[in-house]
Amino acid sequence: MMPLALAGCVSAPQQPYEVARAPGFAVSAEYLAMYAERPDEQFPLPATDISEVDPRYLRREVSYPTREQPGTIIVDTDNKFLYLVRENGRAIRYGIGVGKQGMSWRGRATVARKAAWPRWTPTAAMIARDPEKNGPWAGGMAAGLDNPLGARALYLYQGDRDTLYRIHGTTEPWSIGQSVSSGCIRLFNQDIIDLHSRVPTGSTVVVLNRGQLLTPQPGETFDEFAAADSI
Repeated sequence: MMPLALAGCVSAPQQPYEVARAPGFAVSAEYLAMYAERPDEQFPLPATDISEVDPRYLRREVSYPTREQPGTIIVDTDNKFLYLVRENGRAIRYGIGVGKQGMSWRGRATVARKAAWPRWTPTAAMIARDPEKNGPWAGGMAAGLDNPLGARALYLYQGDRDTLYRIHGTTEPWSIGQSVSSGCIRLFNQDIIDLHSRVPTGSTVVVLNRGQLLTPQPGETFDEFAAADSI
């Protein structure tokens, strides 16, 4: 296991860009329903436009033989998938977006805490770097549709130590299946709601990162999460 990286993550605003669409892909009624609006949420969630999303990254059950126990989350950062292991060699597969923080660590951890519509708090270093942008949120950004953590968050710990590694929703659905400049592991809001409902605290998370781990460049830090992030 790699040493714990003191790095956090959050989905800072990105510039959208074109995402290649699979030729001939028509959105099925099943997927339209899966990613439909959720008016029952604390903050009514609009439908996610998946018309330009590569269908590989839409939620589905797949064959996934593994030695890990059912209920384990496996994050495959290289291929932009998250798997929730099920019985009989099956898994639910979710598409993910992976930021620099998401590529800075690998190993095993535990879901120590879960949050529905979490708050986000910038770190002191973030505020110092950009006080105009981050200073107003020094006391925490309230939950809501504009919060970069999205509708749900899973907080990963090793023992009693917060890894500052998060699995969360996103305000940027176009980023699913992509590598982005910031953030940890982000899912469509409808997908993180589904995952959050299936995963109890204490669940094991295995983060696979087969390439070279990213490390901050001079003057750069991976610190977009504060340990005090809370509901």
